[in-house]
Amino acid sequence: MPQYAILRFAKMKGGAGMGALEAHHERTKEKYASNPDIDTAKSNRNFHIVKPETSYKRESDSRIDAAGCKTRKDSVRFVDTLITASPEFFKGKKREEIRAFFNRAAEFMTAKVSAGNIFAATVHMDEKTPHMHLCFNPITDDGRLTAKVVLGDRNGLIKWQDDYFAHMVKTYPDLERGESASETHRKHIPTRVFKQAAKLTKQMSAIKTALDGITLLNTGKKREEILELLKKFFPGMEDFEKQVKKYRREIKELEADKTELKQKAEAAEAKAEANAKTSLTKQIHEAQLQVNYNELRKFVDALPDDIKRQAQQQQSQKSQYQSR
Repeated sequence: MPQYAILRFAKMKGGAGMGALEAHHERTKEKYASNPDIDTAKSNRNFHIVKPETSYKRESDSRIDAAGCKTRKDSVRFVDTLITASPEFFKGKKREEIRAFFNRAAEFMTAKVSAGNIFAATVHMDEKTPHMHLCFNPITDDGRLTAKVVLGDRNGLIKWQDDYFAHMVKTYPDLERGESASETHRKHIPTRVFKQAAKLTKQMSAIKTALDGITLLNTGKKREEILELLKKFFPGMEDFEKQVKKYRREIKELEADKTELKQKAEAAEAKAEANAKTSLTKQIHEAQLQVNYNELRKFVDALPDDIKRQAQQQQSQKSQYQSR
């Protein structure tokens, strides 16, 4: 199986989402309902390559202020970099070997953006595949805060991929160069979108069970149970619909690929290629995203109007109260 070197960037403008990002990266919460892949029992195995001394906001702001950068309200204040490799690459590797891999990757980032601009680099060992979140301020040598210059345009991002692969393959010759979204012209669908679909599907199942269990004797009690379930379901569904619209092209391409993926999986099974089959099965699962959305949308449309209206009114009242 190919073992790809993976490097991805997410531009961050700070704001309220910065605290949530820090909570995820630094594992400051006891539970992570939005990411069931996190095994908090293994979180003590996580480690830092660069440990922030204060909060992400203070770390980021202090560097921007020290450099005398001019900022706008919509400025990209820092970049969250995801660094990892295909799951197969990490199989059988010891903790020390995994640490060496991420140290090597951090050396690349330090050379590209300067150590002074990096304020956090956290390696997660408590999810399915080890990965590092490295956060840096895109500050140029002449004191400008500009992700556009530091990351570059489409050609610039391709060069990032070329340079990263060239750096890593010297130590890890089995790695292959990954493709960036700028080359495939396809946006990367975040893992959380697939997890969101799975969570909503599970909630839908629970609501359907409750609806099927309504009788003349328990109507009131069941109705309250359903309303409570819907209050949790609707906010997630609303956000999921936005994500589906945002990645509509990519989701359609995944759906179109599904038949070919199934054929490859069957061929892999015939050849007893377990790793290939596992990887392809995962891709098929991802190709179900549009199907999952259609089922969820159909479920919402089929809900009894009075129950749906009451649940949405309660959710609206809750949102208005929280915004005060």
